[in-house]
Amino acid sequence: MKGTSHPEYRISVAVGFLFSFLCVHVKGIADPGKTFSTSPDDSVDIIEHDSPLTSRQETISGDEYKPIGEPMKKYEVELQASGEAVYVDDIPAPKNCLHGEFIYSTQPLAFVKNITFKSSLSSQKIIAVVSAKDIPKEGQNIGSMSMFGDEPLFGDPITEFAGQALGVVIAETQRYADMAAKQVVVEYDIVDLKPPILTMEQAVQNNSYFNVPAVFYPKQVGDFSVGMAEADHKILSTEVKLASQYYFYMETQTALAIPDEDNTIVVYSSSQYPDLAQTVIAKCLGIPLGNVCVITRRVGGGFGGKAYRSFPVATAATLCAYKLRCPVRMYLNRNTDMIMVGSRHPMKAHYSVGFKSDGKITALHLDLLIDAGISEDLSPIIPSGVISALKKYNWGALSFDIKLCETNNTSKSSMRAPGDTQASAGEESTYTLHSIFNRLALTSSYRHRADTVKQFNICNKWRKRGISCVPLIFNVSPRSAPGRVSVLKDGSIVVQVGGIEIGQGLWTKVQQMTAFALGQLWPEGCEGLLERVRVLQADTLNLIQSGVTGGSSTSESSCAATLQACKLLISRLNPIMNKLRLQSATVSWDNLISQASQENVNLSASVYWVPEQLYNSYLNYGAGISEVEIDLITGAITILRSDLVYDCGMSLNPAVDLGQVFLCFLFFVFFSNMQESCRSLYYEESFLFVVPSILQKFYISFI
Repeated sequence: MKGTSHPEYRISVAVGFLFSFLCVHVKGIADPGKTFSTSPDDSVDIIEHDSPLTSRQETISGDEYKPIGEPMKKYEVELQASGEAVYVDDIPAPKNCLHGEFIYSTQPLAFVKNITFKSSLSSQKIIAVVSAKDIPKEGQNIGSMSMFGDEPLFGDPITEFAGQALGVVIAETQRYADMAAKQVVVEYDIVDLKPPILTMEQAVQNNSYFNVPAVFYPKQVGDFSVGMAEADHKILSTEVKLASQYYFYMETQTALAIPDEDNTIVVYSSSQYPDLAQTVIAKCLGIPLGNVCVITRRVGGGFGGKAYRSFPVATAATLCAYKLRCPVRMYLNRNTDMIMVGSRHPMKAHYSVGFKSDGKITALHLDLLIDAGISEDLSPIIPSGVISALKKYNWGALSFDIKLCETNNTSKSSMRAPGDTQASAGEESTYTLHSIFNRLALTSSYRHRADTVKQFNICNKWRKRGISCVPLIFNVSPRSAPGRVSVLKDGSIVVQVGGIEIGQGLWTKVQQMTAFALGQLWPEGCEGLLERVRVLQADTLNLIQSGVTGGSSTSESSCAATLQACKLLISRLNPIMNKLRLQSATVSWDNLISQASQENVNLSASVYWVPEQLYNSYLNYGAGISEVEIDLITGAITILRSDLVYDCGMSLNPAVDLGQVFLCFLFFVFFSNMQESCRSLYYEESFLFVVPSILQKFYISFI
C-alpha cells in the first residue's frame, strides 16, 4: 500500500485485510470443520485460484517464403538470456571516464539565482558542474527537438517546470555523482513571474495552448445536431479523466560520450532515434553533423520514451565530454528518470451522447483537453491518434473540439502506440474487423461465460467478476528506411539497417529477410545461410537517414530496405553465377563470392527504401476478451482469462510477433477490458490500476 495516492484507500485496505483475516483464519481455527458456501449472505467468499497457468497460440502461415514466416528464436537471444548482451552502460569505461548526474529544478516556474552544495563527503568529490554557460558560443541551449519545435537543455535563467535540468554535476563515479546531486541547494526567485500553469483547467483559464497544424487535426463525421435530433435519450455532459503513465523501461536513459580527434565526438546512446540525436547534439555544440557519430547497438526497452526524450541525456553527456575533453557517462537512476523524462499525456474529456432506445448511438460530441507539458514534442499528433481509435465504433455522428494544453509540467511524449494520422476504413481493400470479432466471440465462448459471470456475481458477496470484448484498430504508416547488405570475401554477410533493436525482434526479421532474398543463390535454398548473416549496430555516420524506431512499422520498413539491397546484390552476382554454371551444375556460395571478388564486383549494396504512395498507410485489426475478478475487500484484481485475435497479414516471424502482440494487447486491451468489465463495480479508480496478481489463461490467435 506504500505510495498509493489516497490515504482513504490505504485505510480501507488495511481494514479489509483485517476483516478477511478474522473471517477466514480466526473463524477457521474456532470451527475447523466449517465449510464456507458462496451464498449472498456469506461474510466472506473463499475462492482459491490455484489452477495452473495455461496458454495456447494459433497461427496461420505457409513456407512459401522460407525462412520468412518461420517461428524462429530471436537473433542473439542467448546473449540476452545469459546477460552477455552489451547495452550502453555495459560498455567498459574508457580511460579517465567521468560520470554525470542532472541537477534538476524543484520549482515549476522561477528564476534560478544561485546553485550551491551542502558541505559533505560527496560534495567534495565534485569535479565540475556544467550548465548553460558552458555551451559553446557557436552552439545553442537545445536539448530536444521535433518537427513542431525545440526544447532547451537547461532552464536558464528561468526554470519552466519542476524536473527541468539546471546543470550536470560531474564526479569520478556514478555513485558520487548521484550523491553529490542530492546535496544541491538551489536558490529561486518568483518576483514578477505569473503563477505556473499546472493543470489543464488552469491552461483553459489562461488560454495556454499549443497549435495543432490542420494536417494533423482529425476530421469530424456526420452532423452532430442531426444525430442528437434522432436520439431517444441524451446524456448532455459527462466528464472522463485519464491519468498519466510513466515510462518504465528496463534500462533507464543512458549515454556515453567520448571526444575524438579533430573536434569530433562519438556518442553511445540508448535511443530509438540516433539520427535526430546527432542533429540535436551538433546544434548544441555548434559543430557540423559530420563531427558527431551516434552509435546504438540495442536498447533495453523504449515504449517511445527512448525517442525524443533520450536526446537531453545524450546531449548533456556530450556537452560535458566536449568541455572537459574526456569521456563522460550518464546513467539516470530510476527516481531521476521518472521525474525528468516525462510520461503519457493526461487527458480530460467532457462528452455529450445521444442514443436510441435499442442502445444504438446516434451522436457523440467530445470536448477534449490534452496536457502536453512545456513543449510540443510530438503532442500535435495525439489528437489524430485519439480520434482514430474512437472511429473503431460507429457513433452515427462524431464531432469534437480538442485543445492541446501548454502547462508548466514535463513535456509529454509518444508512448507505445500513441496513434498516427487518420485513416479511413473505406479506403482499405480488405476489412477484417467484423470477422475477427465474430471469431473471437465464438472461440472464447463469450456469451456462455458472460452468463456465468452474472451467476457468479449473484452468488458471491465479496468477490465480483466482469467480462468485456473490445475491438482494436491501429493505423500503421511505414516510413522510408536505409539498408546496406555486404558480403565479405569468405562469404559471410553483414547487414545494417536504420532501425534499432529494442527487444522487438527487428534484427531477427532482418536476418530472415536476408536469408530469404539471397537464398536463390544458395545451393541448399536457405539452409545454413542464416548462420552467415550478422546484423550490425546503428551508426549515424555509416548509415544516414535512419529515422525513428517507433509506430510499429520499423521491422516492415527495415526488411523492405534489406530486400531491396539484396536484389541489387543479386543483379550483380547473377552474371557471375551464370558463367560458373556453364562449368558446373552446382555452384557453391563460397565459390560464387570468391569469383565475384576476383572480378571486382561491388559486394556491398546500399539503398534507401521509400514506400509507394498507395501503400504508405493501412489499418491493423484485432480484438480481445478479458475476464477479471475483483476482491471487494482489498481491491486486488486477477485476470482469469484473456483471448486475443489479431490479423497481422503474413507474419515475418510468428514466435516474435506473438510476444509483441501479447505486450501490445497487455497495454491496450487487457486494461481497457478490465476497466470496462469492472466499471459498474467500482468508482474508485485506484482499484482499476492494481497490477494483476495472476494471469491464469491466455490465448492468442493469428489470422
